[in-house]
Amino acid sequence: MVAARADGRKDTTVLGRAVAPTQRTPDPRTPRDCYGAPMIEFNDFTRVDMRVGRIVEALPFPEARNPSYRLQIDFGPEIGERVSAAQLTVTYPNPVALVGRQVVAVVNFPPRRIAGLASEVLLLGAMGEGDDAGEVWLLEPNPGSPLGARIG
Repeated sequence: MVAARADGRKDTTVLGRAVAPTQRTPDPRTPRDCYGAPMIEFNDFTRVDMRVGRIVEALPFPEARNPSYRLQIDFGPEIGERVSAAQLTVTYPNPVALVGRQVVAVVNFPPRRIAGLASEVLLLGAMGEGDDAGEVWLLEPNPGSPLGARIG
């Protein structure tokens, strides 16, 4: 609902509460899954480019606000090596243990600046809740999966 204010500008209100015009409120008509997450179309999923990579270097990243590692990940000859900042220090306290591990990552998001580093890919992992909050277990493909193999 759009309402006029005394000064002539318009306010967007949701359930009687004013919201900044740039904020997006969830559409109550959007179909949701059994957990409350919005449903997406299959075409949305196919746009996400997930690939198999291998961590070739893992270093502490003290410049990040939250404890993190700076990872160098090889995705094979088509994509090459990419950098990622990842908050994995709770589950993987020794970064050396990450080197050589195969992982799954999204490779077609724009780079995201984290403490001055352009993080180029997003590693995928299962996130802990409750007693396991803060832990992230990396998703791993079957051993021997070719680097750069598409997930889908």
